[in-house]
Amino acid sequence: DSIRKPSSTIAAAVSSQLDSIPKTFIYLIVPLLRGRCYNIGMNSLKKTLKKAIPASLYQSIEPTYHLLTATAAATKAGYPAHNMRVIGVTGTNGKTSTCFMIHKMLTEAGIKTGLMTTVAYGVGNDITPQVAHMTTVSAPLLQKRLAEFKKQNVEWIVLEVTSHALAQHRTFGVPIEIAVMTNVTHEHLDYHRTFERYLAAKTKLFRLASRVGVINADDPSAATFRQAVKQSVSYGLKSGDWRAQDINLSAHGSDYTALIDGDSYHIHVNIPGEFNVYNSLAAAAVGREVGLTKAQIERGIAALAGVEGRMTVVDAEQPFSAIVDFAHTPDSFERLLNDVRNTTKSKLVVLFGSAGRRDEAKRAIQGEIAGKYADEIVLTEEDDRDIDGNTILSQIASGAEKTGKKREKNLFLVPDRTAAINFAVSRVSSSKDTVIFLGKGHEKTIERADGAHLWNEIETVRQAILNIKAK
Repeated sequence: DSIRKPSSTIAAAVSSQLDSIPKTFIYLIVPLLRGRCYNIGMNSLKKTLKKAIPASLYQSIEPTYHLLTATAAATKAGYPAHNMRVIGVTGTNGKTSTCFMIHKMLTEAGIKTGLMTTVAYGVGNDITPQVAHMTTVSAPLLQKRLAEFKKQNVEWIVLEVTSHALAQHRTFGVPIEIAVMTNVTHEHLDYHRTFERYLAAKTKLFRLASRVGVINADDPSAATFRQAVKQSVSYGLKSGDWRAQDINLSAHGSDYTALIDGDSYHIHVNIPGEFNVYNSLAAAAVGREVGLTKAQIERGIAALAGVEGRMTVVDAEQPFSAIVDFAHTPDSFERLLNDVRNTTKSKLVVLFGSAGRRDEAKRAIQGEIAGKYADEIVLTEEDDRDIDGNTILSQIASGAEKTGKKREKNLFLVPDRTAAINFAVSRVSSSKDTVIFLGKGHEKTIERADGAHLWNEIETVRQAILNIKAK
């Protein structure tokens, strides 16, 4: 029984996860973690250390703190993931949609499957929205949910895994069987500091995978991921074992033929965008590795109607198109806005912001990308936290202005997000127009200087449309 593992076994496992921790320290601390010392208030300890010691020293010992927390959580819960099979999905963009596709495919095939993502968690079709602004939840909550899955006799788990979670060892004690990589681009450098460290965190999932890695062959980092795993299968539009051809993109989804080893699959995706062709290819590759039939893979991907806040169309019987999406990175902006521009016959209005206390370098970049594709841009808050919102908006605007956008002409700064949404909706009217709202997606709170406030982007957009129609 995994809960009865001797301290020496747990210590060896921990030490293998973090070579910088002395083995003697681990052998001393693990017995304590198995006892009442688990409840000493680790978060308080973390906050105290962060304030008391230099930032460089804190950064060097932070992984140790997180590993000990994760070890304690897994030990206390009795290693619930033991004997469950886990598919871990990582990448900068597309993780959530790919997870939902895989989960739906396995569920439709009659396999009891658990899901944990940015958007939601649950088993089968019993899915609960995720409220916290965290993709991979804290180690104690992760282990708690895994224990709940175990009680429901879950066979497979589809787990969205971030670079933060991997760097902080939150998934310690979770046996990854299949690792999936969607893509790796500029993101989270406020935490990892360099792209190389960010990439190293992502590839850790593949080093942990016991069976196979599923890799985006068109991504520049593909070779790095291939070297990190024992066995791999790749996918892509330009190269890869799995290839998509005869792609038909529309505002409502896509259809294409997927080819692998002489076999062909007809794939229908209900979520629009070329990037979702990539995501569905990854899902199909996982399905084949799991042992699903061609019909199960095709039906399963087609069965997913959509993912909240991922290219979600808001329909209040208005003439124009209104879309909500979680895109908040330069790469996701480039991919998404290129697709939306190509399907918008007239005016394209884009609304977004940038989170406070997060990567500042991307703000002007995203402003410039939006300026390239949008006819009009509305800049607003997006979890400003305790950072001055006007400063953030000016940083984004500087990028948009490089493309020729002019303030109060086709570039508007509206600090309050509700007011900004109402304004953006007022800028479109034709059936050929599109307004898209980026950055918040599914999230149920918006973070301001005085704390978190309840938020629902989709309903706020819907209400703004109704307000316009009522005038």
